[in-house]
Amino acid sequence: MFIEPRVGTGPGVARRGWIEVVCGSMFSGKTEELIRRLNRAKIARQRVEIFKPALDTRYHVEDVVSHNANSIRSTPVPIAQEMLLLAGGCDVVGIDEAQFFDESLVEVCVQLANQGTRVIVAGLDMDFLGKPFGPMPALMAVAEFVTKVHAICVCCGEIASYSFRVAASEDKILLGETDAYEARCRYCFQEGMKEKTTEPVAKAAVR
Repeated sequence: MFIEPRVGTGPGVARRGWIEVVCGSMFSGKTEELIRRLNRAKIARQRVEIFKPALDTRYHVEDVVSHNANSIRSTPVPIAQEMLLLAGGCDVVGIDEAQFFDESLVEVCVQLANQGTRVIVAGLDMDFLGKPFGPMPALMAVAEFVTKVHAICVCCGEIASYSFRVAASEDKILLGETDAYEARCRYCFQEGMKEKTTEPVAKAAVR
């Protein structure tokens, strides 16, 4: 379990910031871990602000909600730069579904951390093709702490780190839950991708 780092506070001690990244596949508990850390910061009476991309309205327009239905109030923003305007004076900033923001999110997080803010970012590290997703690789590079969480493969029960898309869409961004995605291990993910490439050939042969 991640234990929050603490630095000295008090008169004459400079406020210090850093970046934490929680990454993994769908259904791995990323948002659950983000909410846990933010709630602990609130218990510590720290000033907390939470953001998420405005396009993510799956469970709630404003709240950040985990797959286990735990939630925390957040502020939806269309672009990452808005966080700089809204996070003034905060001790801790949480960001969910970070993969949906553009690359400018990296500089926003760095700027917040340089100003003395603890920044906690959660997001998918890979897209439905198994490729690095959006700003997540760069965020992991500049972060002081990176936690990779895992789901359970629905096919074989092993540790899963891939988000396999069962929906037919080929769009880069497709909001969905178990109706659109499955958590899979590397082997089962590769097998599923092979099946997707052979299905069109089989259908064409039948015709």
